[in-house]
Amino acid sequence: MFIPKAEEQHFFCFKCGHEIDFDRIKMARTDTCPHCSWDLHACKNCEYWDPGYHNQCRERIAEYISDRERVNYCTHFLYRNGKFEAIGDASSVKAKLDALFK
Repeated sequence: MFIPKAEEQHFFCFKCGHEIDFDRIKMARTDTCPHCSWDLHACKNCEYWDPGYHNQCRERIAEYISDRERVNYCTHFLYRNGKFEAIGDASSVKAKLDALFK
């Protein structure tokens, strides 16, 4: 998985929220967050992860991954640019939708 170095890109750990400073171009599958030691090559850190999609992935041909928070062998993995945003509980999501359509 290649990560281009650019000033406008910022990478964060989905688990602890700290920014990850990649000091090399290629990240290894077994790399962990230097702050919380959690796996970085995990679905929730991937650009394609989306719980609203079938298989929770926007990449249609990706294999099923049972644990979205742990290291996996997905070849479609692309580290997400920007902070991880939690979906929230059902009541807060419903309140946002209600506010949107009023």
